[in-house]
Amino acid sequence: MKKSCVVLLSGGLDSVTTIAKCFHEGYDCHAISFEYGQHHSCEIDFAKYNAGIYAKTHKVFDMRAVFGEFNSALINNHSSGIGSKNFPKTYVPARNMIFLSISIGYAESIGCSEVFIGANAVDYSGYPDCRPEFIDSFQKTANLGTSFDGKISIKTPLINMTKTEIIELGMKLGVDYSRTISCYFPDNGKPCLICDSCKIRETAFVEVLNAK
Repeated sequence: MKKSCVVLLSGGLDSVTTIAKCFHEGYDCHAISFEYGQHHSCEIDFAKYNAGIYAKTHKVFDMRAVFGEFNSALINNHSSGIGSKNFPKTYVPARNMIFLSISIGYAESIGCSEVFIGANAVDYSGYPDCRPEFIDSFQKTANLGTSFDGKISIKTPLINMTKTEIIELGMKLGVDYSRTISCYFPDNGKPCLICDSCKIRETAFVEVLNAK
């Protein structure tokens, strides 16, 4: 029997690399994405495209009613965010905690004990819910609060990789990065090229090209 997993698929560089890696490792991938009022909601289209390549199933959960009450510069109708010297304005309160809870519930419903998330601690160190400590703690909580009886596994294959290393891996797997988006504030599906995420992405691609 083929092994299966649930993959959080945003349509961004990290999540698409993650699902491509799972696919090439022989998993039946059940992708899930979230519409939560994000300015870059066009990422859902990129997620759908890549799910068509790598996923057996793809679910899109509409979370706009929930996140519409949250303060983040990344969410429609909010501009200030709760940014501080430690967290950027684009931090979305408890986003990964909420997304992982839903992902684990969905995995439990379909009898799947492995959940993959493309969290990356190196490039996104300003986001507390991307830290390895958070993932480890959440996995313990999930095993205590579900029927998995200690068997749920939250996997973060990219967490200690640099963005350059992630792109190099994706290229080996045949990922079409032109069908991904990392921009926080795109215009009609086109990246702004000036937000932090765009700059990180551009720098990494330059490093990959210079290394050839």
